[in-house]
Amino acid sequence: MRIFFTQVFRHNFFHADMHPGNIFVIVEDPLKPRYAAVDFGIVGTLDPRDQHYLAENFLAVFDRDYRRVALLHVESGWVPPNTRVDEMESAVRTVCEPIFNRPLQDISFGHLLLRLFEISRRFNMRIQPQLILLQKTLLNVEGLGRELYPQLDVWNTASPILREWMRERTSVRQVLKSLRAQMPELIEAARVLPTLVKGAVQRAQGGVLRLEVESPAVEQLKAEVQASARRADAVTVGAAILLGGLMWLALGGARAWPAWALSLLGVAWLVAAWRR
Repeated sequence: MRIFFTQVFRHNFFHADMHPGNIFVIVEDPLKPRYAAVDFGIVGTLDPRDQHYLAENFLAVFDRDYRRVALLHVESGWVPPNTRVDEMESAVRTVCEPIFNRPLQDISFGHLLLRLFEISRRFNMRIQPQLILLQKTLLNVEGLGRELYPQLDVWNTASPILREWMRERTSVRQVLKSLRAQMPELIEAARVLPTLVKGAVQRAQGGVLRLEVESPAVEQLKAEVQASARRADAVTVGAAILLGGLMWLALGGARAWPAWALSLLGVAWLVAAWRR
């Protein structure tokens, strides 16, 4: 269990087919046996954002903070932003509370995660393939762990790893590491910032400060809407001319040629409008 959670949250690269046939123990030194995995045909990784929210969800479940679970689903974008948090909190509570009334060694974290995914689908969550891989692998690891040690307490085994990982994410060392990795982008942003600020100040002083947003897609859409409107106006005019000519013919006036001319003009106008 420790190896699996370490793979998922510390290395963000996990063996996704950890059934008993793919796990060996090297016992060259019986006092220090080593874990050995084979057959890396199926592996998984998580987006850093999903990795963070998944750890937060696990810890919220550990703490039985079901409202936090619902809020995390909305914040992460796993469910639509208009999802009723109170309704989702109630659904999560309905699933989790009966499970926590059982002995810890009888609680399957993999099955609990599966039930949470089922609830999330009711709120239009689109389950990502990597999360399905993680849930399936967790079931394999739990099964093997309890086969070797029936009293396995998944919660107390995984919780310290997750809490330590969360603390490290906000540690000074990790913040400095992130800053160092992003330093080129920060330097470039700092280099162009004075020019942008100066231009904004000058426009503000001149009373012409405004935000300019350029989007080729928006401009194209605007042009298409305008063209469609012009086409509709032209069709309306052509139809009116054609209708006038047909009415003139229906009334049977003494001179029919103006009615025919008007009708032909209306047809020609409609053809030209449709080709625009």
